[in-house]
Parts: sequence; structure tokens; C-alpha cells
Amino acid sequence: MQPDSEVLTSSTTIKAVRVPESKRTNTLPRYFGRQRMMGEALVYQSLQIVCEAYSGGFWDFFELSSGGFYMAPRMEGPLRIQCDGNGFDGEMSCDAAGIVACLMAFNALAWHTGEVHFGELFYQLRDFAAQHAEAASIFAAID
Repeated sequence: MQPDSEVLTSSTTIKAVRVPESKRTNTLPRYFGRQRMMGEALVYQSLQIVCEAYSGGFWDFFELSSGGFYMAPRMEGPLRIQCDGNGFDGEMSCDAAGIVACLMAFNALAWHTGEVHFGELFYQLRDFAAQHAEAASIFAAID
């Protein structure tokens, strides 16, 4: 996927804010709704598929000023990401790897459930990814 030119020329910066420990309990239900268990599992599976070094662990949650959301593993980075489907093989930060895993999961959830909400989460996160320092690697991994 290539970012839209409109996103690249936008002057609106999307900010990510880490969800504090005291508010984590309601975060996944708010974004995944009744698909909470499947959604959370798909994020973890998505990273496990593309990152040999990932075998579970704690994830940070981030809310975007655009209304979006993503998760990132709290690990030592960088992480090697290999995507068999498109040939991507490179290193990226844990934050960028989390964005990749969430984009993959949101896409799968949108197709599997037919719920528009997951498509919206995908595009909100994609717009944020376009502004990320590792945008080129993120988009190469999900292409």
C-alpha cells in the first residue's frame, strides 16, 4: 500500500499518546468491541508471523489524536521483520513493528467481520504511519 498524497501533504500532525496503566483495562474493549479476544490475538499473531524474535510479552497501548489506536511490544529493539508475502526483510523499532502488526490485524478484522470500524482503525493508523520516522519501512512491510 502506498500512502495517499493527501496524507503526505497534510499539515495536521497526528500525535500518539501512551495509555497510562490506570486506563489500560478499558482500552481493548473500546477499540475491538465484541471482537476483543480475536483482535488482540490477531495483533500478537501478526507480529509472531513476521518477527522470529517475538515470543510474547507486554505491549504498550497508544491512542492517536485522530481517534485511532495501536499497540507496540515492549521489547529491546530493533526487531528484524520478514514478510514472506512481499519479500520485505529489514529492521525496525518495536514501535514501528507494533504499527505493522496492528495494520495487518485491523485489515484482517475488517475483511473477516465486515465491520466498518476496523477499516476506520486501519486508515487512522495508516495516516499516522505516514508521518512516522520509519514510514518507508512500515509501508514496505505491509505492501
